[in-house]
Amino acid sequence: MGLINDSPEHKAIRESVAGIAKRYGPEYFLERARSGGGIEELWSDLGAAGLLGLHLPENYGGGGGGMAEAAVVVEELAAQGMPLLIWVISPAICGSILARHASEEMKRRWLPPIADGTEKMAFGLTEPDAGSNSHNLKTTARRTDTGWRISGSKYYISAVDQADAILLVARDADHSTAERSRLSLFAVPTASVGLTFAPIATSIVSPDKQFTVYLDDVAVGEDALIGAAGNGLRQVFDGLNPERILVGALSSGIGRYAIGKAADYARQRSVWSTPIGAHQGIAHPLADCHVGIELARMATARSAQLFDAGEPAGEAANIAKYAASEAALKALDQAIQTHGGNGLAHEYGLAELWFVTRLMRTAPVSREMVLNFIAQTSLGLPRSY
Repeated sequence: MGLINDSPEHKAIRESVAGIAKRYGPEYFLERARSGGGIEELWSDLGAAGLLGLHLPENYGGGGGGMAEAAVVVEELAAQGMPLLIWVISPAICGSILARHASEEMKRRWLPPIADGTEKMAFGLTEPDAGSNSHNLKTTARRTDTGWRISGSKYYISAVDQADAILLVARDADHSTAERSRLSLFAVPTASVGLTFAPIATSIVSPDKQFTVYLDDVAVGEDALIGAAGNGLRQVFDGLNPERILVGALSSGIGRYAIGKAADYARQRSVWSTPIGAHQGIAHPLADCHVGIELARMATARSAQLFDAGEPAGEAANIAKYAASEAALKALDQAIQTHGGNGLAHEYGLAELWFVTRLMRTAPVSREMVLNFIAQTSLGLPRSY
């Protein structure tokens, strides 16, 4: 397992994930990804084994662990050829925000089914004109006598077609001013009248598709509000570090998968009676990629450790996300190169992963915004925005 020395508990989690994943195999993931099918059987098995909610509180159906345990699950799934974006979205981002800020009633409504896999929640933050600027959201919630009415649209919302609800971030009309927007968070059922969504055609090969979500005067009750009205930005931030940590884990897992496939191929493929892995032109680039992935894994583990200890984890989480997404794309590209023409064949299951791996350099936060954060907070350089 490289430089990461699993505790006995983490080793057991990793083995449990690998055991379930191998029953399906990467072919299952890719077949569903290509055909537009779902992964309900895999998701159900992961939930039944306690591998979706192990970071959530025990009294709401979770395992009582933390991001360190969640990272093991997400990384190992990706290392088995199954990078699941929905794991990062529903159990991690939404589950973490709900566990910290939702009412007791809402926790009991949503956390157990998220933990056991019977229900999922999408995360509705990004908009066509807001980009990385969450202060510029146009989707607006207005109070009524019975709750709120929400209008607007969300862009690049992952897996909303699988979700039972969206954890929606909206501009709160009552708390906002012309100078400053205040945000509120809501759990909005996807079956709500006035909520529709349309797929975005992308090159990403994944069971988790991307959508534009439209909200046309969607009515929700008082019980849909998460936490305090107008305090949504702070609540959203509580989901961003888990998101970055687990993108680091997912990317690291993709890198492990790619390097493992390439090393196997380089040992077996012979040219002029010599395994191609004997040549330094093949061996050194793969060794270099392995170094990069192991460093990313250590950065991810450290960020999870800080988060679970209640220490400031923003810098570490952003570094982990940045390092892992860069290293994963490099590793996957080198794995494809090692396979020669076979790197583009469906049989080897590498080229299809390029798009979702490339996505991790852009989402959930672009590499440029990570560098802005590091420059300003770590180096104390002047703000650029």
